[in-house]
Amino acid sequence: MSALSVALTGNPNTGKSTIFNELTGARQKIGNWPGVTVDKKVGTIEHNGRKISVIDLPGTYSINARSQEEQVVSDYFKENKPDIVVNIIDAANISRNLFLTVQLMENGIPLILNLNMMDEAERHGIKIDMKKLEEAFGMPVTNTVGRSNKSVRKLLDVFTNAVMSNYEPSKMIRDHIDRIHKIESSGLGAEKIEEEIISARYDLIDKIMKSAVTVSAAGKTLTEKLDSYLANGVTSIILMIAIFYLMFQISFNWIGQPLADLVGEFFDETLVPWAAETMEAAGVADWMQSLVSDGIIAGVGAVINFVPLIFTLFIILSFLDGTGYMARVAFIMDPIMRRAGLSGKSIMPLMMGFGCAVPAIMANRALDTHKDRMISIFVTPFITCNAKVPIIALFAAMFFPDNVANVVFAMYFLGIITAIVMAKVLSSTMFKDKQSTFLLELPPYRLPDPKTVLLEAWDKGKGYLIKAGTIIFAMSVVIWFLSSFNSDGMTEDMDQSYLAGIGSTTSVIFAPQGFDTWEAGAAVVTGILAKEAVVSTMGILYGADEDSVDTDDAEGTAEVLNATSMGGAFTPLSALAFMVFSLLYSPCMTALGTVKKEAQSFKWMAFVFFYTTAVAWVVSLVVYQGGKLLGFE
Repeated sequence: MSALSVALTGNPNTGKSTIFNELTGARQKIGNWPGVTVDKKVGTIEHNGRKISVIDLPGTYSINARSQEEQVVSDYFKENKPDIVVNIIDAANISRNLFLTVQLMENGIPLILNLNMMDEAERHGIKIDMKKLEEAFGMPVTNTVGRSNKSVRKLLDVFTNAVMSNYEPSKMIRDHIDRIHKIESSGLGAEKIEEEIISARYDLIDKIMKSAVTVSAAGKTLTEKLDSYLANGVTSIILMIAIFYLMFQISFNWIGQPLADLVGEFFDETLVPWAAETMEAAGVADWMQSLVSDGIIAGVGAVINFVPLIFTLFIILSFLDGTGYMARVAFIMDPIMRRAGLSGKSIMPLMMGFGCAVPAIMANRALDTHKDRMISIFVTPFITCNAKVPIIALFAAMFFPDNVANVVFAMYFLGIITAIVMAKVLSSTMFKDKQSTFLLELPPYRLPDPKTVLLEAWDKGKGYLIKAGTIIFAMSVVIWFLSSFNSDGMTEDMDQSYLAGIGSTTSVIFAPQGFDTWEAGAAVVTGILAKEAVVSTMGILYGADEDSVDTDDAEGTAEVLNATSMGGAFTPLSALAFMVFSLLYSPCMTALGTVKKEAQSFKWMAFVFFYTTAVAWVVSLVVYQGGKLLGFE
């Protein structure tokens, strides 16, 4: 027998992805739909001796092709004819969910209607007569409790036994389709026709609800009680800040960082010494030893070191999303973000940017419109990620020892303000003709399915590890070569290396900012590989012992570097300008590679590199020259 193809479709927050994960487990492949960054999920399973291929279509409220998700679903049904299409409906919100159902049937797509979360519907006083609903549509109706594996597995029997050709739309549906055709051929204006069609759809939904659904009065729900605090007034903003503060503490201090430290210790204390001893015992050439230890292992280690942080953050975010809270965050922030030309949903990628720009850029795929995705991708690099903190802390400790906290706070604030200002500029110029709409559903609070949380975190984290990791690995080898060789071959004197030559060339453009030494130019170049490399590069180039340069100990490193020529290479004002430039200029190669992946264009990756660097150059120029005019030099 041939493989059976099944497509799952439905509104967001209907439990569709949970059902998909329960059906397919780890037997799924994640990619992108052609031409867009929306996830494409396909899984396979065998049941009753028959192979079943299941595709999880993006959650969408309609197929009007106004968003990427709508476009994907619309195009899929135009170009494909799966054996079975399952419309997943949140039984507790059946009236709203049926709008998509009606649209699909208008397009002649035979469906199996699956009422999910029937237990929640009953708690809300909603009773659905499945037999009458089946008669109303003329299509089979099933029900599941999405988090119950046993319940979901029953769908497999439905798939293998269903013969969709035996079903045809009911008279009620056929009459509705005739009404739609009359409206479309009425000769009315486009806007009026759309209004009439929407009205006709809701008329049909009202008829179906009256015939098959009974709603009894229910008391105030848990969701309504929680939303009085979590999505209402000043209290909601305070609680949101507290929740995200806790999230970052868990990700970057309590759980993620200790795990990252263990990974770092393994690389530094076990793998590197073992590799060095093994290669030395085998008589491997010095240049090859340096390549493996300083290039390959260091490059891979830089990526692996981030993995515990990234996975911890993704698990927490997937959990929060599964509870329904992330929709509240977008609701709370929408009035603020809209003034910058974005929607409330854009706040989440920006907040993730405080941890790392890579997952923050990847998180933009959750935004509804192409405009919001692109603008948010373009401004996320301005946010102060963890990798920029060592630079800020080091220079603040060296040149502003009495105001370290104030300087660090000012840098964070500057990053946020720059992101907001540039979002407004981009929305008023490059995307001024692309108006974004904000359609937001506040789903009921629920305890998320652990399997779904872990699978979603794995999908996102795996993409970071594989895609971004290869880029930083390759660039690590490049930087090793540039810092270890010159035209005469391998050199131990770094100021005679290719990197020193590049630094000398680069430094010329920073004369107006007051930091035009070749060492500063070289640090800027290595910072493109990884912002953490700026501090270690400064330490090595200014003659400090490499072992004494600790990116986690700003004060200790500052004391070491103050004893070198670095203390005289910068003034407090030029140091401040250097901090500003380091904060705002091009994101690291890993983040640039992620921009390319998410925007699906080398052109946009190049744009982000050049425009962020230009903004950084201008702002640092204003800081330095403005400071001089005010007499601070």
